[in-house]
Amino acid sequence: MKKIVLSIEGMTCSACSNGLEKYLNKQKGIKSAFVNLVMANATIEYDEKILNIDNLNEFVRKAGFKSLGEFKEIKEESKNKKEKVKFIVFTILAVILMYIAMGHMINLPTLSIIDVNRNPIGYTICLFIFAIIFMVYGFDILKNGYKNLIHRTANMDTLVGIGVISSFLYSLYNMILLFKGNNEAIHHLYFESVVMVIYFIKLGRYIDGISKDKTKEAIQKLVKITPEKATIKIDGIEKTVTIDEVSKGDIVISKPGERISVDGEIIEGRTHLDESFITGESKPQAKKIGDKVIAGSINYDGYIEYKAEKIGKESAISEIVKLVVEASNTKAPIAKIADKVSGYFVPVVIAISILTFLIYLILGYGFENALITFVTILVVACPCSLGLATPLAIVVSEGKCANNGILIKKSEILENAKKIDTIVFDKTGTLTYGTLKIAKINNYSNISDEKLLQLVGSIESKSTHPIGKAFTDYLKENKQEVLEVKEFSNVSGFGIVGKIDKEEFIIGNSKMLENYKIKNIYEKDEKELSKKGNSIVYVVQNEEIIALIGVNDIVRKNSKKVIEELNNKNIDTIMLTGDNKETAQKIAEDIGITKVIANVLPNEKTNIIKKLKQENKYVMMCGDGINDSPALATADIGVSIKSGTDIAMDSSDVILTKNDLNSIINLIDISKRTIRIIKQNLFWAFFYNVLMIPIAIGILKPIGISISPMVASLAMVFSSITVILNTLRLKKKYIKPLTYKNSMI
Repeated sequence: MKKIVLSIEGMTCSACSNGLEKYLNKQKGIKSAFVNLVMANATIEYDEKILNIDNLNEFVRKAGFKSLGEFKEIKEESKNKKEKVKFIVFTILAVILMYIAMGHMINLPTLSIIDVNRNPIGYTICLFIFAIIFMVYGFDILKNGYKNLIHRTANMDTLVGIGVISSFLYSLYNMILLFKGNNEAIHHLYFESVVMVIYFIKLGRYIDGISKDKTKEAIQKLVKITPEKATIKIDGIEKTVTIDEVSKGDIVISKPGERISVDGEIIEGRTHLDESFITGESKPQAKKIGDKVIAGSINYDGYIEYKAEKIGKESAISEIVKLVVEASNTKAPIAKIADKVSGYFVPVVIAISILTFLIYLILGYGFENALITFVTILVVACPCSLGLATPLAIVVSEGKCANNGILIKKSEILENAKKIDTIVFDKTGTLTYGTLKIAKINNYSNISDEKLLQLVGSIESKSTHPIGKAFTDYLKENKQEVLEVKEFSNVSGFGIVGKIDKEEFIIGNSKMLENYKIKNIYEKDEKELSKKGNSIVYVVQNEEIIALIGVNDIVRKNSKKVIEELNNKNIDTIMLTGDNKETAQKIAEDIGITKVIANVLPNEKTNIIKKLKQENKYVMMCGDGINDSPALATADIGVSIKSGTDIAMDSSDVILTKNDLNSIINLIDISKRTIRIIKQNLFWAFFYNVLMIPIAIGILKPIGISISPMVASLAMVFSSITVILNTLRLKKKYIKPLTYKNSMI
């Protein structure tokens, strides 16, 4: 078996992708096919002994689409507002049409040229023009309905298409009768039904497609992490080239502040690299000769030369891109309720309408009566309210979520969040703040803590080392003045030295003490701080240690309370991090997480998520870094916080805009309410239709009860109104932010 990903052109909605997917899976030689609407591609596993790429391209063509060949890359596309403008225009046209068609029923003023009583011909022509315009607007629905019908994969588009075309043809027939002088025919025009059915279906699709391109944007941003240019060294001369010109074995140069261009190995120099986007570790890593470097890493404070080893598709970043694409091409193991119902409803309604039409002809009721009954059944069963049942509830709930700091990017999230039984948390930047803070001060001097931190912060302000940022941030937060520093020097790999008011201060790690031959009498204190995951900063004055400071990535204030609440809801919590086990275990114990998986790389995170799903767990992944992107995309629901990187937020399904983990619990609660409303909506969407199908067939005619297509369309509209009113009940329920007794929040 061979697997290939084809780029597909011509898909505009989920009906397109579903129809193509069903068609491909029916073909001999294809083991499995999954069509991804967002990525505009099809992942096909096929028997290469039976089929080749030309055969696959032909299958796609026969299904009504175009194959652009093998999918290779995401092409950047500019955002197009054309669809939005078009939808607004057609919304206005739909309102005008309904005013013209229904206004006379409640005595609203209308122009005489299109008044149904004063000028029925003008009125009819006006409705006819509107119907034609909307049929052009909804041509994709009609086209997909036809394609799915001939491929025996009938769906909602098929039913909508048959109903729309039947209503249009029947109305056209009566329009001709009207022109011939039969004024009664004016009561058998259903052009407005054609318009409103198409409009409501388009409304549902517009709502569903608002965030269609997010995955593409995410991958584009991920690719941009690596610089476009690199500096290579040829015969001792530096030369700037594009990233594509770098070859394996080239000597690449990186200076402080630059990003690493390609994966490689250091052959000269030493530095600190920020690899948090890969490892999740907030502390920059010391690098020396022989160590590996990863493309996209930030060089903080040293000059290095490294030999290029992995370029292009072989790089770590490219591997992450591949993982994200594969994750987005994996179908979620859940089917929409509406799809399940329509899978049976559509063919049954079509069969009933055709059978009724034939029976009427056989029984001698005449073609006109048979046609009226046929159209009535299709119109009364036409599920325009179904087009609103789910997306309308989703939109209202998304508004509720937005008010509570929760940004929902995929409509199915609000259907599925209530199913979550396992939540996997990244540590750095999610359960913790993701930035280094001063965690502990052991002050052995007569200087106050505030003055001590001012002295250290002033000297650290001259450094580019990330640990120094913890001190400079402290000065900013406490509005302390940065003192004048003289004779500053950086001792690479050890620390820094500077003078304030002629007093020299040495600031660095334990190796700095060895370098200056200063006796360390506080090793016990250092070990205690290290056990808690702190980076150690010694402060020396006059060859004596005056302070020992622990710098760490501290836990978010509400993390413990959130974990406690999740445990109360019987939801398993897991910490998954690239950080070392000792640090991770300590933080987990503090906040109440019992299961910790540490020292993991991006692909390992993804595999762990996959394993949990294989154990029939419904998994939510909560993270913030680029290293979390594949795992966020693989999880049933990916959640990122606003302070996370753009790629993490774009790869996720949910963004916590207030950086508040309480929002996860609110999301689950809102999901429960939303799914309940959706189920009620689906019931009302079908209730009138199913109830009135027997009446439309004529079963109750013997007792004088029957309906016309007009009454059928009114029932259809009434079911839509019922769905809308039921959905608006969601607005009455305000989801309050969680509060806890004795909380630090």
